[in-house]
Amino acid sequence: KTTMKADITIMPGDGVGPEITREAVKVLQAIGSVFDHDFSLNEVLFGGIAIDATGTPYPEKTQQSCKNSDAVLLGAVGGPKWSDPNMKIRPEKEGLLEMRADLGIYANIRPIKTYQELIDNSPIKNRYLENIDMVFVRELTGGIYFGEKKKTDAFASDICEYSKVEIERITRVAANIAQGRRKKITSVDKANVMATSQLWRSTTTELIEKEYSELELEHIFIDAATMHLLSRPADFDVILTDNLFGDILTDEAAMLTGSIGMLPSACLGEDSFGVYEPIHGSAPDIANQGIANPCGAILSVAMLLQYSLSLEEEAQVIEQSVAGVIEESILTKDLTGSGYVSTEEMGTAVTKKILQT
Repeated sequence: KTTMKADITIMPGDGVGPEITREAVKVLQAIGSVFDHDFSLNEVLFGGIAIDATGTPYPEKTQQSCKNSDAVLLGAVGGPKWSDPNMKIRPEKEGLLEMRADLGIYANIRPIKTYQELIDNSPIKNRYLENIDMVFVRELTGGIYFGEKKKTDAFASDICEYSKVEIERITRVAANIAQGRRKKITSVDKANVMATSQLWRSTTTELIEKEYSELELEHIFIDAATMHLLSRPADFDVILTDNLFGDILTDEAAMLTGSIGMLPSACLGEDSFGVYEPIHGSAPDIANQGIANPCGAILSVAMLLQYSLSLEEEAQVIEQSVAGVIEESILTKDLTGSGYVSTEEMGTAVTKKILQT
């Protein structure tokens, strides 16, 4: 076995962040020992905790660590202490948005998978939830979130802007992922109304025809997409969206899985560097109680191994270990009515499975 050497920055963040990150790091270290890799971990401050210590959510030392590493594992940021909209500096805006822009990570990847054992948890009828396995690819640094904003007492405007280059690069990310899956991309837009969506549609069509002719590309309006996501979710493979629509659809899709605590995500840039984090927030209401579900963070480690370090087998071992633990009804509080395990016990159970491979 060849030993992989990798520098990984760990940013536990706020709320349940440190608790779930601790378990994810245990899993990462277990993979390192089983497969003989040398993972060098550097823990730094990010988010609200960094504001308290340094006055900024994304301090210089954290920036440098991110830029010198192969990948970043992030817990969660924010909490009531820093959530006053009138505060000049907030963990989300000056932290997350600034970090994404600074590190050039423009592609958000969110896999949505259902576990047979958990489908009773979803408010959606069971028969719709069989065999769901989709990946969202959301553009992260353009669109209405980053456009110019104006507001008076009587008027407000948000500019939504996309360039052809931005649409092309996110489409390539979706296409490369689709090639390793069922070879189907569903691109979501509102081309009957929006100029940016019209450019989005023509650009994606042109690029796929020219560079990825073996892939099937379908276009769907956002309103139809929200409907089909609930009525026939198993039909989707790779879903390509802009920033705003992606934000809405990924949260809707999270409801299919029975718990937002199970879902990982990746934010990628031009090269193999990425920032990996569970999609849930900092959940301050359950922080320090040992009941948070670490699986989203653990599965984010699997994505880190897959996308940044090209360690496919190792990533699969983590996914299989999580699935195995769930199969054995080792469940955190969000996944079961009674008889649940703690955050730490869940992390330990997954780690044990990995060490047995």
